[in-house]
Amino acid sequence: MAKLKIQPDKRLGTIRKEIYGHFSEHLGRCIYGGFYVGEDSAIPNVHGMRTDVVEAMRKIRIPVLRWPGGCFADEYHWMDGIGPKANRKKMINTNWGGVTEDNSFGTHEYFELCEQLGCEAYVNGNLGSGTVREMSEWVEYITLDGVSPMSNLRRENGHEKPWKLSYFGVGNENWGCGGNMLPEYYASEYRRYQTFVRNYNNAEHVNKICCGPNNDDYEWTKTVLGLLFRNCDPRSHGNLDGLSLHYYVVPGPWENKGSATDFDEKVWYKTLAKAYFMDELIRKHSAIMDEFDPERKIALIVDEWGGWYDVEPGTNPGFLYQQNTMRDALLAGITLNVFNKHSDRVGMANLAQTINVLQSVILTEGADMILTPTYHVFDLYKEHQEGQLLESSIDVGSVGMEAEYQLPWVTESVSEDADGVLHITLTNASLTEACPIDVEIAGRKAAEANGEIVCGAMNAKNTFAEPQCVTAKAFTDFRSENGALSFTLPPRSVLHMSVKAEA
Repeated sequence: MAKLKIQPDKRLGTIRKEIYGHFSEHLGRCIYGGFYVGEDSAIPNVHGMRTDVVEAMRKIRIPVLRWPGGCFADEYHWMDGIGPKANRKKMINTNWGGVTEDNSFGTHEYFELCEQLGCEAYVNGNLGSGTVREMSEWVEYITLDGVSPMSNLRRENGHEKPWKLSYFGVGNENWGCGGNMLPEYYASEYRRYQTFVRNYNNAEHVNKICCGPNNDDYEWTKTVLGLLFRNCDPRSHGNLDGLSLHYYVVPGPWENKGSATDFDEKVWYKTLAKAYFMDELIRKHSAIMDEFDPERKIALIVDEWGGWYDVEPGTNPGFLYQQNTMRDALLAGITLNVFNKHSDRVGMANLAQTINVLQSVILTEGADMILTPTYHVFDLYKEHQEGQLLESSIDVGSVGMEAEYQLPWVTESVSEDADGVLHITLTNASLTEACPIDVEIAGRKAAEANGEIVCGAMNAKNTFAEPQCVTAKAFTDFRSENGALSFTLPPRSVLHMSVKAEA
């Protein structure tokens, strides 16, 4: 019997809603055919945005959407994507499949999408192949309400008032596809480019995101931050609001990552152990950040994360289309619990990528749409958004088939919402063993509990023929006695409980 201990009087800070963010790139069918079908499509849409997709994303309370990349961001020239669509330049998407990009989805369409979704905007600028002037003028075009060449151009293109730009990335993966830069060079470029990312509306600060490390490149973090803080006004905190981190769970070697659906027990545990490695990455990068930013004013922005497998057979290798199983549901639940527990440093995270690419939450095929197991986990976890993280722990052992790939049998995180309701999320990574759990809420008694669970066979997935194979179902198998709560967590499951507790 495992014991879940919750300390409701020990609040550890707010779980920012942006931790539940998403990432959309001009890659495969994420934008075109995913979010956007065009105004003339027979698929129901509003100003070109798929109605079914927008409604599904609003249901899970999407808080922020990162765009236009990814690797695409550092070859994207924003002026190609404004003005009459018939006049927009076409280009070859050299990163993703060599297909023609017609730029019919650009700045105006992106902000229209954000407005329909009700989410914040996170735009990634082109540092790799763009100029300082180009980046500066993009921010001016988006945010300036006064008289200027760029604000006038925006008005000519049909949008009188500026948009709210919450986050701006100064380059993407500049250690790789964004220019193959050394950290010293990127830090120098960041210092120059960010200078011209202006706050034209002082009431709405644009949060500047610096390109951080790939995986466990701790030297990148230390070198970049050291150079940004050199000869810098301490009040500016290095002139960055966030440092990005990218980490993908890849079960096999890069050239043979493994199937998204055809895997065995060994690969199940290897994948989930690699997912839990996110905890170590955050702890070690945070420790370096603490050397420069002990007050934790700078957020760690995990703006690309998720599982990355071989593409589905018969699909374009450059489109990164993969299926989604119960393994991905566990991967998501484990990772989101890690983010919640580190919400004193993690200020945003963006799952890669929202639709039809990598660990997506939605798959589309023409007019049809299905929700993946990962979608249902985000639906379970949405109640954590803006909740107060509570101190919690669970005394369980580990699971796995090899010493190298062990992870906690159960992971958890707990928050309290504005109405005093406790939200508990748990994952059981075991393929075979259920876990009996007693819940101990210090100083309180459980008065009412409700639950939803995502559970299924190891390789279970939703298809267009069987779209409801893996869904969230009501969980009512609670036992309550004298205010104490107990239940058994099934194997291969992700659970959300809402608990009303009284003193």
